[in-house]
Amino acid sequence: MNLEIYYEYCVSKKGATEHFPFDKDILVFKVGGKMFALSSLIQWEKVEPKVNLKCNLEYALELRTQYCDIIPAFHMNKVHWNTIIINGEVSDKFVKELIDHSYELVFKSLTKKNQTEILEF
Repeated sequence: MNLEIYYEYCVSKKGATEHFPFDKDILVFKVGGKMFALSSLIQWEKVEPKVNLKCNLEYALELRTQYCDIIPAFHMNKVHWNTIIINGEVSDKFVKELIDHSYELVFKSLTKKNQTEILEF
């Protein structure tokens, strides 16, 4: 996976927006004002890309035992966030599934009003 594919996939999610809330390096994707994916642009440039994605607790732990390239997220709540090392053992297709999972978790946490506004936009 390259940065363009990652970017296009994240921004294609309904209501997704991009931000740089921390600095000019960390690209954050949000839905309803809440983060669902973030990644360092510098790491992509170094060809060492990683993405942080939200995950439910049981699934997060399961993924960490199954894949060496899925680890507790750096600088995030390690209970709810995983870091996925891109272009390793995790296929591009599965990375997209994990992005979907993260997006859905965050979307479902929004108020019904916010969900409706996003879906009608």
